[in-house]
Amino acid sequence: MLPGYPERPELVPPRTVPRRSMHTPQGRAAMIHAMTHIEFNAINLALDALWRFPGMPPQYYADWLQVADEEALHFDLLSAHLHSLGYAYGDFPAHNSLWEWAARTEHDVLARMALLPRTMEARGLDVTPGMKARLEQAGDVAVGAIMDVILRDEIGHVAIGNRWFGWLCAQRGLEPIDAYRVLAAEYHVPQYRGPLNLAARRAAGFSAAELEELASAV
Repeated sequence: MLPGYPERPELVPPRTVPRRSMHTPQGRAAMIHAMTHIEFNAINLALDALWRFPGMPPQYYADWLQVADEEALHFDLLSAHLHSLGYAYGDFPAHNSLWEWAARTEHDVLARMALLPRTMEARGLDVTPGMKARLEQAGDVAVGAIMDVILRDEIGHVAIGNRWFGWLCAQRGLEPIDAYRVLAAEYHVPQYRGPLNLAARRAAGFSAAELEELASAV
């Protein structure tokens, strides 16, 4: 089920991706390249969510088409910034673990909503402010404005995942927190160390009870 990929970047196992240092121009470029690769995958993930699961309400497909469009904007912004640093998308190796979660959830839209937008993308909400601060402190102020756009849009993307997860739980007679707990265990979701971006998660539709449970596990 792999989507079309360019010849580069070279895709390697996550543990073999070289460490990215904020203390060198190349290291900072490698970090921005990693972000660019995430956005490239995010375009495919949104489009896959759109076409893979038939029988959903029309708004579901409109939502994920909007997500794909915004992820494409993020990719373009980061790719252009990477060019300004003297590099291009594909110049550094990357891993494909995000897409592997799409493959694991291809059989069930409930699992897809639980584990991609509500887990992986939501973790992006948590790490973006700290990553932005480190890049700006290292001298790359221009990327900060791009990351502000990404964070704003990603809150909306996670909210879409939350909304459709809740809708699906209602359709199947499931309690959302219990359903998520079961899916997280079934798919062996790695334990998260945090910190949580509580404000962003609230804006994305996580309930107080969900945030309390997440905070207790961090």
